Amino acid sequence: MNGEQTQTPEQPVAPASPAGGKGGTGLQSNIAGALAYFLGPITGILFLLIEKENKFVRFHAMQSTLTFGGIFVLSIVLGFIPILGWIAGSLIWFVSLILWIFLMYKAFNNEEYELPVIGDMARKQVEKM
Repeated sequence: MNGEQTQTPEQPVAPASPAGGKGGTGLQSNIAGALAYFLGPITGILFLLIEKENKFVRFHAMQSTLTFGGIFVLSIVLGFIPILGWIAGSLIWFVSLILWIFLMYKAFNNEEYELPVIGDMARKQVEKM
């Protein structure tokens, strides 16, 4: 080096796009996918209405709607059955809590985890839309 310093003009750096990109929600897809499970079928339906492009978010929203909507209906039916229904309802509540945390974790980590039967139904419904 001859002691001269060359200056390069500073160029603005565009912010990097988030992993997974953004869809109609304005959120990163992994966050929107996890939030689709937050209030079960309520947020599932909400994200299905808001998100029109991102298949990842739409899949998780549909899976949330089908899974937790079905669990909700099943819990109501079991509530009418004395003792055994109440015990089964308590067990279902516990299992659905674990499932809820697991599915939010998978969506947050950009994984399209398909539940048996319901995951396939959700995938087919999203492809039709």
